[in-house]
Amino acid sequence: MINKVGVVGAGQMGTGIAHVAALAGVDVTLSDLSMERAEGGKSLIEKNLHRQASKGKIDDALVQAALGRITLADDLSAHGSDDLVIEAATEDEAVKTSIFKALCPVISSETLVASNTSSISITRLAASTDRPEKFIGMHFMNPVPVMKLVELIPGIATADETFERSLAFTKALKKTPVISEDFPAFIVNRILMPMINEAIYTLYEGVGNVESIDTAMRLGANHPMGPLTLADFIGLDTCLSIMQVLYEGLADTKYRPCPLLVKYVEAGWLGLKSGRGFYDYQSGDVPVPTR
Repeated sequence: MINKVGVVGAGQMGTGIAHVAALAGVDVTLSDLSMERAEGGKSLIEKNLHRQASKGKIDDALVQAALGRITLADDLSAHGSDDLVIEAATEDEAVKTSIFKALCPVISSETLVASNTSSISITRLAASTDRPEKFIGMHFMNPVPVMKLVELIPGIATADETFERSLAFTKALKKTPVISEDFPAFIVNRILMPMINEAIYTLYEGVGNVESIDTAMRLGANHPMGPLTLADFIGLDTCLSIMQVLYEGLADTKYRPCPLLVKYVEAGWLGLKSGRGFYDYQSGDVPVPTR
């Protein structure tokens, strides 16, 4: 049983993972580089829990109970007694491996380690640790409290016991697991990101403007949101990182990131989190297309 879980990274994904774990009755240690970041993450969790309660999705009494299970930290040594530690840092392999190198010496030899990476090789990340047999990919979908899916990705060295315990934990969170082989971007992003990249090419080549492309895919393919809106929600830097992993990992030109995506990221137009991407979110209640 996994009764105590650590989450490294109090950003959008890390707070979502901590949220669902605490709600499921698991004790959570949420850490980041500073207490200020960790506290900001817990404030976001509290806000999202209250939102769920106001919509009748959870009982009001569960809000305070869940918050009471979350401990904050600004030092990785706080994860020393955790049964499982999930890394949820930015989608940058160098950042992730540096976390694992600092984490492994301060946690129990029995602790499982997982990465929430959306695209990077689990086998390669595992090899940067002292416990490749206790390492697995657990890719939660964004936003974690709403989305039901978790991709479980065993690396080449992942032990059966690690996989089985991770599978049981995923089900305990009331998530639906799917098993993916350890190939670049796994299942969801292997399919989703090239579609988003193609939508950006469609914009880049002038086939349609932002509004036309999103409307066409919402009404023509019955997607809940257009691909450019979705790209802004995910973060254009994350989209670019995943496309680069696909392009480099599979050596196929069909995965070449669109130059317009590269340009937006270089400009700092990263989508919703920066206030501007394919839409400008700073000019009022209704986002305005930037092209």
